[in-house]
Parts: sequence; C-alpha cells; structure tokens
Amino acid sequence: MLGGRPYDTLLEPGQKLSEDQEGDPVDRGRFQRLVGKIIYLSHSRPDIAIAVSIMSQFMHAPRNSHLEAVMRILRYLKSSPRKGLYFSKHDHLSVEAFTDTDWAGSVTDRRSTFGYCTFVDGN
Repeated sequence: MLGGRPYDTLLEPGQKLSEDQEGDPVDRGRFQRLVGKIIYLSHSRPDIAIAVSIMSQFMHAPRNSHLEAVMRILRYLKSSPRKGLYFSKHDHLSVEAFTDTDWAGSVTDRRSTFGYCTFVDGN
C-alpha cells in the first residue's frame, strides 16, 4: 500500500454495496484480519467509523468489490495520517450528543443506518 494513490473520500459517492455483489470471492481470513485492524483504528478515527461498519457486514462472504472498498479506506488513511482524536482536559463538565439517520438506506435488508457522536467535556 506504500505506492498506492491516496484518496480524499472513504467510499465512492453514491456507492451502495450489498452481499450479492458481482465479482470473485476473496480470501475471507485476509479480509477479516484487515477489517479487524481497521475496526481497532476507528476508535481514534471516528471519520472512518461508518465506512468500517459497512465493510464489517460482509465478513462472512467478501467479494472483490468489498476488498476494493476496504483498500480505498486504507488509501484514505494514507491521505490523512495526522487526523485523529485529541483528548484535552477542561474545567467544565458537559455532555453533548448528535445523531444522524439514513432511513431504509441499506440495499441488502432495507434497514436504517444510524450514527451518533457524543462529546464529554468537549472531547
């Protein structure tokens, strides 16, 4: 991946992945290890959390299109190496929460996608 071209976006705009994507099956173990490592990284990089969540839905039968999407996430990470969470200390105690929903946006099962972000003490 060192010679790969970096991307500014995580997934192609408007791209909808599903279980019955056309393409050849890929090595499931390799795909699972790769997505598992990115899941661990998403704790400090919330900008990739939704894309990683989408990719983790295809762990049992990954296709070539799913692997290409994971590689795109890696190329995005290459383009933004210094982004991440910074936790600082504040004198006030406050909790803020924000949510967003995509109603019936999944092409696989027509379920809604829900995301949230919470801030404790401004972090």
